[in-house]
Amino acid sequence: MRVGLFGFGKAGKAVATILLQSPDVHLCWVVRKSNVLQHRSVPEFLGIVDEEQGVIFSKDEWPVQQLLDEHPVDAIIDFSSAEAVLAYGAEAAKREVTIVTAISAYPPETVDFIKNLSRQTAALWSPNITIGVNFMILAGKILKSIAPYTDIEIIEEHFKTKKEVSGTARIIAETLSLDEMSIKSVRAGGIIGKHEIIFGFPYQTVRLIHESITREAFGNGALFAALSLMDRGKGLYSMEDLLIPYFNLR
Repeated sequence: MRVGLFGFGKAGKAVATILLQSPDVHLCWVVRKSNVLQHRSVPEFLGIVDEEQGVIFSKDEWPVQQLLDEHPVDAIIDFSSAEAVLAYGAEAAKREVTIVTAISAYPPETVDFIKNLSRQTAALWSPNITIGVNFMILAGKILKSIAPYTDIEIIEEHFKTKKEVSGTARIIAETLSLDEMSIKSVRAGGIIGKHEIIFGFPYQTVRLIHESITREAFGNGALFAALSLMDRGKGLYSMEDLLIPYFNLR
């Protein structure tokens, strides 16, 4: 699978590392805002031995149409900004390029835009694309359906400078039909991200915990999503759509 990556910040670099290490994908290019690393080799910059993959382009260097014509890909993975999909989305969908976006939040009109794109191609939006978090959310949803009478609390922990409540925690609360007041936030040091769902039964407690040790966890999830969508038809997918078949163990 040929992949293009939008975004080359901390998360984008970690995702690129995972893509470069996978035998299942070929990272064709990375598009970033700055032109500081323009035309550098992605593997060279990241210190990975690979002579065939990845060139860094500035977002202002190529019109999207020309980029996708001259450097075609099967999938785009987006870790850039909430505005980026508005620039590349229509041209990608027209070519039936799979879109996997892990932007933490979109305004409602952009969500509608992505829904419209999914009429032409397979698209997935997941504010937290790690496999573990989405497994935890799905497991929590199943447990609540089994025992709707439990007390449920959500704890999210992140690095000290993160000001807003975790978007992932909000999604957990929404999925479990909880008020945002159920979320407890901790800010300390350089914690990448930790989420915990506590189910308080009368005579037992269940804790579902996920912790991102490094940002490469986002790369594992994005890679899983892109590969899983290869055999899917047009439409808007969630990580739950991709994970739920694995719960059928029979």
